[in-house]
Amino acid sequence: MVLEADEQKNVTPVGYSELNGRPGFKIAMQEVDGRWYVYLAHFWHRGWSIVDVTDPTDPELVRFVEGPDNTTTKQIQVADGKMITALERPGTTDPAHGESTDPSKPYETGAYIWDVETDPTDPELLGHYETGGRGTHRNFYNGGDYAFMCVSPEGFEPTLEDRTIDPVKNFHLRIIDISDPSEPTEISTFMWPGQHPEDDSEKPRTRYFHGPAYAMDDRAYLSYGRVGMVTLDISDIENPELVTNLGLGEGLGGYNGVHSYIPIPGTDLAAINSEAIHEGYPLDHESGDPLGYTFLVDISDEDQPHFEGTTHHGPRVVSSMPNPIPEPDAPYDSYFDKPGRFGPHNQHHPRGEDCRLHQSNYLVMTYFNAGVRIFDISDPAVPQEAGYFVPSDPEKRYGPRPRNELGSQVEDVAIDSRGYIYCTDPNRGLMIFESDLF
Repeated sequence: MVLEADEQKNVTPVGYSELNGRPGFKIAMQEVDGRWYVYLAHFWHRGWSIVDVTDPTDPELVRFVEGPDNTTTKQIQVADGKMITALERPGTTDPAHGESTDPSKPYETGAYIWDVETDPTDPELLGHYETGGRGTHRNFYNGGDYAFMCVSPEGFEPTLEDRTIDPVKNFHLRIIDISDPSEPTEISTFMWPGQHPEDDSEKPRTRYFHGPAYAMDDRAYLSYGRVGMVTLDISDIENPELVTNLGLGEGLGGYNGVHSYIPIPGTDLAAINSEAIHEGYPLDHESGDPLGYTFLVDISDEDQPHFEGTTHHGPRVVSSMPNPIPEPDAPYDSYFDKPGRFGPHNQHHPRGEDCRLHQSNYLVMTYFNAGVRIFDISDPAVPQEAGYFVPSDPEKRYGPRPRNELGSQVEDVAIDSRGYIYCTDPNRGLMIFESDLF
């Protein structure tokens, strides 16, 4: 298949896999003995696909691993020869949560832990971290003994009458020792005041810990929804402590607040972004979101944000990525004119892994119907758009998203250390690109 573009600059398609009609969502990867593998969780199918991308121009789907019945399985992590797959209660009978899901029927929760070192193409189940409740969502694992889980366990789900937080989600951080994968053990917890069912303090305004807890050295960087960006000291892994947090208020981005908080390698900067949720125009208060954002934040000062006189202390927003605008000859005047969502979603996560690209000059992101975008952040105060690929609309609908007309919705992005860019779309397979920028 030749991947056609509505718009294209400094990004070129090199490979594509239909994934046997199972459009991918979240992307993980590893390199083993000179062979490169991409691991995919899916929107409309319970389970996970393994693709050999050693030759990115000819990706080979080598296996689909069936997931448990009636369970959402769309988050995945791979590192250090282990694969961690999130297990989450379906929130609705909406097929967006998987084929034939029903939250009133039995389902699995928590996460499976797999061996993908012995045979990278044939995972062996080693253990199951069980949570009850809603399960886990956007977890983080980049090797070693500890997995950072985004958990809404039994007893933590707010009642439908409690509208001060999301009525079906109350995720928080739990750090799990997986040194013995057959017996994963909780060793510590972090949650915001008001999240515990027995905590009578003020409840967080709308939502929860979205995840991940991006852990590097003695810090963990948490995208904590409407609470904002949260930095933890994890030097004592059994007692994570709050260092600082920066909230962004109620007038920016979709209702789930800060979606990603990712440090830029080799700098004192981080990129944070919201997630576009609605599919409408921002001036439509029923079907549109407030302005979506991708900000660069200086995190060198770990004080709580405040002013002393005219001098600011603590984390500070230093710039915003320019809002994507179509080319003059594009078949639409604005991305709001296209089907589906428009706005930021996922960033490339370097994660400290050798198989992933590490650089500090470019920020690579997905923007739903605006495709994959590359921003030049070499001058952090004045970021510039440097590249993009906006796929033409897909020809076949595989699931209910987008909810209006069928259109392209680029969801996740990951870049390997060879420079190949992997992207997913809920109505397409795995897209592989390259760029002359890195």
